[in-house]
Amino acid sequence: MYDVGIVGCGPAGIFAALEILKNKPLTKVIMFDKGNNIKIRKCPKSITNKCVFCKPCNISCGFGGAGAFSDGKITLSKDVGGYLEEYIGEKALNEYIKYVDDIYVSFGGDKEVEFDKKFAEEFYKKCKKNNLDFIKCPIRHLGTEKCVEIMTKMYEKLINYKNVRILTNAEILDVEMEEKTIITSEKKYKCKNIILAVGRSGSSWLQTICKNQNIELLNNKVDIGVRVELPRKITDPITNHLYEFKIYNYSKTTQNVVRTFCMSPGGYVTQENYDNNLVCVNGHSFKENKSELTNFALLVSAHFTEPFKEPTKYGEHISRLANMLTDGKVMVQRLYDLKLAKRSTREKLKELTYEPTLKDAEPGDLSFALPGRILNAILETFDALEKICPGISGKETILYGVEVKFYSAKVKVDNNLQTNIKNIYAIGDGAGITRGLLQASISGVVAAKNILKTL
Repeated sequence: MYDVGIVGCGPAGIFAALEILKNKPLTKVIMFDKGNNIKIRKCPKSITNKCVFCKPCNISCGFGGAGAFSDGKITLSKDVGGYLEEYIGEKALNEYIKYVDDIYVSFGGDKEVEFDKKFAEEFYKKCKKNNLDFIKCPIRHLGTEKCVEIMTKMYEKLINYKNVRILTNAEILDVEMEEKTIITSEKKYKCKNIILAVGRSGSSWLQTICKNQNIELLNNKVDIGVRVELPRKITDPITNHLYEFKIYNYSKTTQNVVRTFCMSPGGYVTQENYDNNLVCVNGHSFKENKSELTNFALLVSAHFTEPFKEPTKYGEHISRLANMLTDGKVMVQRLYDLKLAKRSTREKLKELTYEPTLKDAEPGDLSFALPGRILNAILETFDALEKICPGISGKETILYGVEVKFYSAKVKVDNNLQTNIKNIYAIGDGAGITRGLLQASISGVVAAKNILKTL
């Protein structure tokens, strides 16, 4: 019997455990993750130069979650990274942002915040004149290598508690909600409280578990788009002042919201693997090891209404179309070719003045995978971005596809992130409640605060 069982050892699960043990150090806690221990997580691609499809993926699974190998951006704004304000209110969210940010700094996060306030004000006005919404958001950039160090320190702190067990390489077969039991292939674990913190890679699993256990799900959206890469000199006039720019465009032709996301100046494009050999694309940047390129996601939000209730599966389907066309690799295409309705080839990519950072991406035609509505919204947004960042829509820009954010299985929870079954909590990106490092971490603290009242 454990006081708290946590399924998923990403930022949400880690911060839940840290908060509980900080206040009640004798609490019996058990944590599960289907991936590896943080100390041995390493992508073989750094040696093989091609994806070997680790099961589970070392980049997205394991202690530290996908956050351990992310760009490591702490976005210090309530307007970015999720929906927690709907549950806990603006005042509490702002307080938690400061609280969790301080914890990251205490574990070794960079003390510098990258944000030029004066420049941001002028850039905001420029965006408004061009019908774009710019979110003014200070950034604390940890860096991919620093993220791993921070998560390792958090692991060491947790494992030093004699009453804490962390089981990695532990696949959860089922969770019996009413019985408060977590079932692996080897054992059953009774827990007074269970926190489901599975992350984006576990969103489909969570959706299935919730349906089987009568936990209510809300029909949420799915974000589908591309990862953009281009010479850093094009974006530096902005990112040197802001680190990244978070911009929303409201498409006039499709009525969809299109947003820039996860901008990585001097970064690298990466492959992200999910269950059943599903391949998507992502990006990150190190604190020290910089490229001469910038990458960022351009995502189109797709909302669905009755009778459709499977946004996650829809996103997976789009990803598989792209995978099918490239024999299981990430697809890459020049924006110039896409505009001309032409497929990119290796010969055409050689016309670039740089070498793409995802070297084994397969040239192709994204228009065969992305629905016309999404494609049109992306192209329209490039035209709008060109007005505030000249060159971003030029011949040197390439697109990787597809990038999908699987936080669409939105679990119905109360203000404490507790489901309709008492003592069962759903938090983080996998529950559709957050969509980034900071708010995912905060969601763990919110759930922990309520659990502490019962211990």
